[in-house]
Amino acid sequence: MPPRTRGAEPTVVPPGTHGEEATAELRFDANLKWLFTELPFEARFDAAAAAGFRGVEYSSPYEYPAAELARRLNDAGLEQVLINTPAGAPACLPGRVAEFRAGFSLALEYAVGLGSDFIHVMGGRRPAGVSRDRAFAHFVTNLAWAAEQARGTGVRLLIEAQNKRDSPGFVLDGQEHAAAVVEALDTDHVGIMFDVYHAQIDEGDLITKVTALRPRTFHYQVADPPSRHEPGTGEIGWRNLFAAIRAGGYDGWIGCEYRPAGETVAGLGWIEELAR
Repeated sequence: MPPRTRGAEPTVVPPGTHGEEATAELRFDANLKWLFTELPFEARFDAAAAAGFRGVEYSSPYEYPAAELARRLNDAGLEQVLINTPAGAPACLPGRVAEFRAGFSLALEYAVGLGSDFIHVMGGRRPAGVSRDRAFAHFVTNLAWAAEQARGTGVRLLIEAQNKRDSPGFVLDGQEHAAAVVEALDTDHVGIMFDVYHAQIDEGDLITKVTALRPRTFHYQVADPPSRHEPGTGEIGWRNLFAAIRAGGYDGWIGCEYRPAGETVAGLGWIEELAR
């Protein structure tokens, strides 16, 4: 679909090609858990559309009937990009396999009903008294089971490494660890959700990692450390990072999972300033 010409223009179309290198369109979706929180959740769909977004993501749809959310998406002209598995049953917890499977089955039902591109399979933090290896083994086993359930549905699965400052004991150690899991599963419908905020805090060297992990990356999320506000408010060199993402031909969504420093729409100028 062509980009809108009003508002902050979250769909960014780079200016053509340069020599043999094609540039890719960068498409930004609004995370409705984090953006437009000035409004009730039900009103955020229309607000996102009015600001120029064409896609949305949010962690938990489960408080609402899928049919109601599908209607709001349709009325606002939005695409559902991703949802998470239920937060109460992450994949790494021993002794709770049945709970994880029930939660994933519910997530898959919602994802199909909403036309969601992705389900983020929550890895979770290793519980006290549980070894790192045991928690990781449960995570991989549960993820492999989930991948089989999703096969043929059109819904792809994402895994995410989270930083150890905000999520101590998280089951994945970093971006390369997540990539190794994806490679080991050897399926075309499980990939990395590369969260720039988490990667910068724990690892840095973002452009090198974006380039190296490009074949395994299905989705990006953005926020600027240290305060997790919009790009341009913190420490990351966003122009170069977006250029690296674009140079690889990435044509998927980039989720805006940040806490606006002020009012949401007033803070969207970074898209025009940094992402073109």
